[in-house]
Formats: sequence, structure tokens, C-alpha cells
Amino acid sequence: MKSTLFSVIALLVAFQIHSQNPISLKDSLEIMKVMKIQEIAWNNGDIDAFMEGYLKSDELVFSGKSGPVYGWDNTKKRYYISYPNTQVMGKLKFTVKKIRSISLNSAFLIGEYYLKRTTQDSYGHFTLLWKKVNNNWLIISDHTSAVK
Repeated sequence: MKSTLFSVIALLVAFQIHSQNPISLKDSLEIMKVMKIQEIAWNNGDIDAFMEGYLKSDELVFSGKSGPVYGWDNTKKRYYISYPNTQVMGKLKFTVKKIRSISLNSAFLIGEYYLKRTTQDSYGHFTLLWKKVNNNWLIISDHTSAVK
């Protein structure tokens, strides 16, 4: 009996692990829309509009090579310091590799970015955690790693 119960529990756990909820098409499209708006804002040199994709809260965390930055205001300041003008900002292109649902109102996204610049291009990887707030998908955690 114990072995049967253990087998059933193991099967259920395995099913849960391997069935990482694919995100609904509607939610996936809404997240992709935010990503596209951010890409356009960046390419227009508009950090303020780019930041609209992030949760305006002290909960927000951006993690990069210098470590974590906490809060929406501090993340925005970090972008302004790191990217003081459109030449440094370059032209941004996102490539989304995977989006998965964590729960009804949360998701994660794995992707790559590419910045085409007149000086040195930059590219890397990112993982974004998303939260659905008032029917809007917003980034609550951004971990970005530059390869170059």
C-alpha cells in the first residue's frame, strides 16, 4: 500500500514538474505586446516609455552585472545612468525564447537582446518575471546578463 501511494504521489509530482503550464495565447500576446512597446520606446530613445513595462513598485528588482537594483525609481535611474543618450542606447531587438505560466497571474519569459550601436554592439540574455496587475502584465523582476 505504501509503495502504491508513493508511486501515485511521485507520478503526480512528475506530471506537475513536466507540465509547466504553457501560457494562454491571450496572455502570451499581451506580454509580447508589452515587449514590443518597450522595444519601440527604446529605439525612440524614450526610457520613460520603456519603463512603463515594469511594475511601479519597490517590489521591482533589476539584476545585472553590478548586482540587484530595487524599486521602479532606482531601476529608471540606473537606465538613465547606463544609457545617457541614443548613441549608447543603440537600436534594440528582443528575441523571446520561452514564455511559461507560473500561476494565473504570473509568468516567466526567457529571451535574448541585441543592441546595434555605432560603436560596440551588445547582446545578452534575460529572464523576466511577470505579474498581472489590474489586467496588465508588468515585469516584476529582470535579470539581464550581457555576453558582449
